[in-house]
Parts: sequence; structure tokens; C-alpha cells
Amino acid sequence: MSYIQLAACFLLVAVVVGVILPLLRRRRGPLPAAVLLTVLLLFVLTAVFDTVMIASGLFHYAQGPLLGVHIGLAPVEDFAYPLAGALLLPAVWAELRARRRAREDRNTDEEHG
Repeated sequence: MSYIQLAACFLLVAVVVGVILPLLRRRRGPLPAAVLLTVLLLFVLTAVFDTVMIASGLFHYAQGPLLGVHIGLAPVEDFAYPLAGALLLPAVWAELRARRRAREDRNTDEEHG
């Protein structure tokens, strides 16, 4: 399996849970501008820190399974993981917060009912 195939699996899960699920459940997800800003920041951090770690010899990639496109020394496949995290984690947070709010509303109704 190539790195891009592995990254695609993570991205598929992130898109389904982070983008499609909130639409289907008709719940307010994270603000798109906040997600975009997070993605940009994580991409910059990934480019900088992966380049430093690769240059210092902390790790390396087998060149065969890579696409061959790099940003600094970081292969483009490395950017799938921060993208997946930026899509997935805020949506999970919003879902858990909505569930907690619904549970609190039910408990309040029971106390006053």
C-alpha cells in the first residue's frame, strides 16, 4: 500500500464524519473559516517541523511509495493527516457538545416536569 492510499483512508473517514455526518444530522458543525484557518496553520507547522525532523535524520520515507511531490522535505502525503484532524476533531467536538446539551435539556425538563 502506498502512502497516498493510506492517507486517503484517513481522509475518507474525516470527510464522512467531519463534513457529511453533521449535514445529515442537521447539526451545526464547526465554522468553516475556523477549520480553514486551522488547516492552514497545521500545514505550515507540518511543513516546518517535518522538514526539520527529516533533515536531522529522525526519520525518512521509502521513496517508492511516495508521489514525489514535497513541500520542503515533507512529502505531500504527510499533509493528509493534519487535514484529517482539522476536519474530524471539531466535528466530533461539536457532536459531543450537542449530545451533552440535549442530555442537560432532558434533565432540566424532568426536574421541572
